[in-house]
Amino acid sequence: MKTPEAPDAPEAPEAPDAPEAPDAPEAPDAPEVRLSASGGARPARADARRNREKLVDAARSAFAAADDTVPLEGVARAAGVGIGTLYRHFPTREALVEAVFAAELDAVADSAPGLLDAFPPEVALRVWMDRYAAFVAAKQGMLGTLRAGWASGSIATPATRERLTAAIADLLAAGVRAGTLRADVEPGDVTTMVFGVFHPVADDGAPDRTGRVLDLVMDALRTRGGN
Repeated sequence: MKTPEAPDAPEAPEAPDAPEAPDAPEAPDAPEVRLSASGGARPARADARRNREKLVDAARSAFAAADDTVPLEGVARAAGVGIGTLYRHFPTREALVEAVFAAELDAVADSAPGLLDAFPPEVALRVWMDRYAAFVAAKQGMLGTLRAGWASGSIATPATRERLTAAIADLLAAGVRAGTLRADVEPGDVTTMVFGVFHPVADDGAPDRTGRVLDLVMDALRTRGGN
């Protein structure tokens, strides 16, 4: 007797396609960070930025009004913060002085475009000289710390002369285009003249002379038809 063949096994049904994984949500933007005194990164909160700005402003006023022995406790008190907050931002006197000097240099070196928007070029240059005078006044109370820091390398040596000369060049060029300032003057020569006005004046105790000497500098820079 013949054994019947076994029927073919049914085909296994195809497995359904696996559902696509949903897109991963985008990571939120990382918060702004800054380096702490120890070198680690931490978020720069808005209140921390405000405290730093208040400390720099208070130190600027203190150094302009006194000598290099300004107590840091007084700076913190004037800024309305505790001494611990000051040291978190500026672990040393050198760090605070460097921050104030940098802020003052930025203010005077970067002011030329705004002055040219507000005044005729020859007026803008004279106003800029007054701003430089304020920079020199603020620097006097920091000078000892700055010189020691530059000599030791603990404070970076800034490109002060180069930045100020660039600002003067912009102001002179605008005056040349307007026909009110001489075209045969080198910006670096004006920088030398301005530097020469302030350092002797700061030493001989006659700050009221500064404005008169700056007016003489401007007279030398104007064209014959300029006012």
